[in-house]
Amino acid sequence: MARSARTTDTAATPATPAEAVLEDLLGYALRRAQLKLFQHLIGRLSAHDLRPAQFSALAVIEQNPGLMQADLARALAIEPPQVVPLLNKLEERALAVRVRCKPDKRSYGIFLSKAGEALLKELKQIASDSDREATAALDDEERGQLLRLLTKIYQE
Repeated sequence: MARSARTTDTAATPATPAEAVLEDLLGYALRRAQLKLFQHLIGRLSAHDLRPAQFSALAVIEQNPGLMQADLARALAIEPPQVVPLLNKLEERALAVRVRCKPDKRSYGIFLSKAGEALLKELKQIASDSDREATAALDDEERGQLLRLLTKIYQE
């Protein structure tokens, strides 16, 4: 009899003690949500053999033609050395090009190629659809509110 009461008590508790602590942490919830969103997007981008970082780089380059590698790193919140292999892959696919800057011959501006522009148009729709599908539990008002709150956190 005591055993069944114990079983009932444990059935109502979280699966692990760590989850009980973590569930109350905003960072944990953000990470779990980010993983869900990224896994969803990764699945959608896989048809184009691209990763979210590559899509993000293309989108930033489109909005800032001619930007430098250090500026791209800042925009993507990654370390500058991580930009090199990212750009190498985009150049190998003929989606972006590095053009030597005239004033400073050591620097390169980054631009989308025509193929990159065309693909990015399609990718933006894929990313938007993926975002909506992965957050289908939220209505438009909740989604807008969450986006505003998250933006407030990372812009502070």
